[in-house]
Amino acid sequence: MPNNEPPKDGLRRDIGVTGIVALGLGTAVGVSVYSVLAPATQLAGVAMIVSMLLAMVPMLVYAIIYAFMGAAVPVTGASYEWPRRFVHPFLGFIISWLRIAGSTSAVIVLTMVLVSYVGTFVALPLKLTMFGLLVFVLIVNLLGVSAAAKSQGVMLAILLGTCALFVFGSMPSIEASKFTPFATHGIAGIFAAVPLLISLFLGIESATEVGGEVKNPARSIPLGISISIVLTAVVYLAVAMAALGVLGPEKLGASSAPLLDAGVAAFGPAGRYLIVASAVVAIGSSINATFIIMSRFLYAMAREGMLPSALGKVSGKHDVPLAAILCAFVMCCVGLFLPSNLVFLFLAVNIPTILKYCATCAAAVGLVRMRPDLYEAAGFRPSRRVIYALAMAGVGLGILIIIAGWTADWRPYALLGAWATVGCLYYLVMRRR
Repeated sequence: MPNNEPPKDGLRRDIGVTGIVALGLGTAVGVSVYSVLAPATQLAGVAMIVSMLLAMVPMLVYAIIYAFMGAAVPVTGASYEWPRRFVHPFLGFIISWLRIAGSTSAVIVLTMVLVSYVGTFVALPLKLTMFGLLVFVLIVNLLGVSAAAKSQGVMLAILLGTCALFVFGSMPSIEASKFTPFATHGIAGIFAAVPLLISLFLGIESATEVGGEVKNPARSIPLGISISIVLTAVVYLAVAMAALGVLGPEKLGASSAPLLDAGVAAFGPAGRYLIVASAVVAIGSSINATFIIMSRFLYAMAREGMLPSALGKVSGKHDVPLAAILCAFVMCCVGLFLPSNLVFLFLAVNIPTILKYCATCAAAVGLVRMRPDLYEAAGFRPSRRVIYALAMAGVGLGILIIIAGWTADWRPYALLGAWATVGCLYYLVMRRR
């Protein structure tokens, strides 16, 4: 089947390696880098850089698993399909059910922060402007995944350009003395900052969710994920070191807008415009990528009869899951009524995401055991022992991360627990039917 022909589910294979990188990097490089550097520096001092490197370890584990699964079974709605096929249908359902709440929370926190950054220049009504952003993202996605991915590519180019300008433009203002003393809070401080910095790398695997729309997925998905990890690490490390070198650990740790303060210190008033422009593009690309992924796992669930069948239909001249896109839009509009507390929203996003990673690790083990033919045919396949070891490590790390978040705010756990209970009841009714 030629790459440009739609597969049997009707979706077009329009996404190449560039689109995969744009989706992965666009999801990962979002709101966190503009807010998390300050508290991480408070905990670890200059050694926050080491904490950032340590925070990459869990994501590297998950990235290898996702690259393997994306090469072996490229499918749209992967976080639903993989656990359903290789572990149990209920696991696929409940993970995606929780991700409905998680993705809704993600879009809300992203739009809220985006409006807040723009609000430093012009006063905007928060909720109304957030709604307008949702409408814009809806229109982009109705034009097809190719248009959505291309818009990601444009935003990615602008993001990398503004980050490079910030890093290189800050060099004359960087002072070596501000990198000493290095580990002011010791080893304990370095490890304490790791859970905060993990949020920087979540979502790097996002393109696997549109695996059914990727050209030559066996090659493109592993390559795209690899490039995304490298670029994400380079961007974060360069930006963090520039901010530390300009402000120093004390000022950076005390700042409520660390990159904005670093930009003003390095460039003067013009730095304010540079950082706000970078934030708008970075957060905007994350909103778009998150919306794309949300509509695709709703589509995948509907095709398997776990949601109303209308959500699983491809329609329109752009061959898009129209009903699933509209459903994602409605859910995000409902999310406008969620609490505006950032800690609450971040946990509501991260818990379903980490559970998704754990389920994918379990699915990788199931695939190797149940379908050796798929394992042997995969374009990227670590040894069976490596997959088992990484999967076990991924599940263990995921559980530790989820437990660590309880002390920050218990309310997201209660909300997600209630939502999961509703999902379990719904699943039982659907199974009976």
